[in-house]
Amino acid sequence: MKTTFHQAAFEWDERNISKNWEKHKVKYTESEEIFLNNPVIADIEKSKILYHEDRKAAYGATDAGRLIFVAFTVRNNKIRVISARDMSRKERSFYEETKKATGL
Repeated sequence: MKTTFHQAAFEWDERNISKNWEKHKVKYTESEEIFLNNPVIADIEKSKILYHEDRKAAYGATDAGRLIFVAFTVRNNKIRVISARDMSRKERSFYEETKKATGL
């Protein structure tokens, strides 16, 4: 579950940039920051069946310390953010416990 993206490349579509800002007030740059700050990565169950691709969840902190959940996939060796929002209370607990257990 421990993954580091030191030189991550991103693929954005304007609709997702706007959607994440309008719905959740998350800037696309904040989504990118968490991948550089040792996120906790987990598979999203049933994503292959529902979306015909493997989707993952990233739980991480922005440079300012904001805790963000990002649903994403990897296409052509680039991270494509599907959705980004603040973590729920349950997700924050999972993130903190996983960081502590793995030494992130």
